[in-house]
Amino acid sequence: MKEKIVLDACCGGRMMWFDKQDDRCLFADQRRESMSINHFPSQKNASAKVVNPEQIHDFKNMPYKDESFHHVVFDPPHIRNISMKSVTGFSYGSLNKETWQDDLRLGFAECFRVLKPNGTLIFKWNEVDIPLREVLALTTEKPLYGHRSGKKANTHWVAFIKTSSDSL
Repeated sequence: MKEKIVLDACCGGRMMWFDKQDDRCLFADQRRESMSINHFPSQKNASAKVVNPEQIHDFKNMPYKDESFHHVVFDPPHIRNISMKSVTGFSYGSLNKETWQDDLRLGFAECFRVLKPNGTLIFKWNEVDIPLREVLALTTEKPLYGHRSGKKANTHWVAFIKTSSDSL
């Protein structure tokens, strides 16, 4: 078995991946399920959205050894209290309205804990509900750079580098 050097801590449906089976990555999420979506009710064809991680885990308390991965992708849920029965909720997950700040703070800490020194973390965030500045305030790590994308430029890609194991 090939060593997994990348961790996608909240893989969901692996929507951002060019190769959704990339053997360099350990795809992990807190759930395994599927949802049938009928995009056009007049047609009888429904498509499935699938969340099928290799590993089930809680991104706030991951079961991996310290400094296990060269690269971590952290794309947590970014909306508070959305129904998991909705397509958006199923696709992206939901943050708890009362604990979202602690949950993201712990998620950042865990991602940096499992990241090797000089390893990189890519954080993806959509500001539809919570501004990026409020989320970045939940980690003591300093971002390197970032980029906005999407039609409304609401999605942010932020790069970090772990400069030492002392930063935990």
